[in-house]
Formats: sequence, structure tokens, C-alpha cells
Amino acid sequence: MSTKPSAGAVRWLNADEERAWRAYLRIVVAVRTGTARDLAAIGLSEPDYEVLSTLSERPAHTSTLGEQADKMGWSRSRLSRHATRMETRGLLRRAPDPTDGRGCLLVLTAEGLNALDNAAPAHVESVRHHFIDRLTPADLAALEHIARRLEQPQAGDDPDEGAPGQHPSG
Repeated sequence: MSTKPSAGAVRWLNADEERAWRAYLRIVVAVRTGTARDLAAIGLSEPDYEVLSTLSERPAHTSTLGEQADKMGWSRSRLSRHATRMETRGLLRRAPDPTDGRGCLLVLTAEGLNALDNAAPAHVESVRHHFIDRLTPADLAALEHIARRLEQPQAGDDPDEGAPGQHPSG
């Protein structure tokens, strides 16, 4: 049985909604392309920077693989493969998770912290150049308001269905 709605039940976007949706997509592409290019010029990817910055803010510079995967919206296996590449470069190390025999901890190394410290000024300048400095304080406040609205679950949303790092079987 198909769960696809019938053509009559589809709430098509009107012209204003379509323009807003496409504008949002253009913004995401433009900002992420610019900041990713700038990070690549200093030897890091966006996911590298996300992992390093998150670990730097955590107690003992440590996070579980699952927590980090959830934060990034990635599966655990995808992050595990990425963490392996980062570990090879000396940016982090893995340690057994004492609370989860199947999981592991990601621990920021001194080399990873140094890479983050070197990259952070350029990354902040990139975020300013591609995003912050192009907007007014009112624009930024509106974006914060929109983000808060979109983070809230909607009626009918199943918070566990399709959640990052979750498997349908539990």
C-alpha cells in the first residue's frame, strides 16, 4: 500500500512560497560553498571543523560517537568512517566508551586542538564574509526566530522516526 498522497491532496506551493523555498536553497548553497572552500584552503573540511569545534567545547574534549553523529545529522557509520580519516591525520583518537560496549568516545588530540586554533580565525572571517556581514541585525534576529520555529516538532511528527543515528529497529 502506498503512503504517497494523491495528487488532489498535495498542498502545492504558491508563487510566494516557491520563491521563498528556492531563496532558502540558494542561501544554503552559497554560504556553505564559500565557507567550505575557505576551510579547504587551510586543510580542513566542514565536517572536520564541526567535529573539532564540538570536541573542543566538551568536558575533557570528549564526546560519544553517537552524540556527535546526532549533532551533525549523520549516521554513526558515516561519522565512524570520517573519524577514522581524522584519526589517521592525528586530529582525534578513539577510546572505548565505558557506558556502551559497542560505542566509542571521540577525543580531541593536541594536534587536533592546534589545527582548530589555527583554523578558527580564518573560519570566523569566512562566516563573516559569506554570511554575517551581509545581513543587518534585524535580518540576523529574524533568522534566529525562524530557526527556533523550525527546530520545534510539528503535530504528527514522530520524534524517533528517522532521527539521525537511529535505526528503524530501535
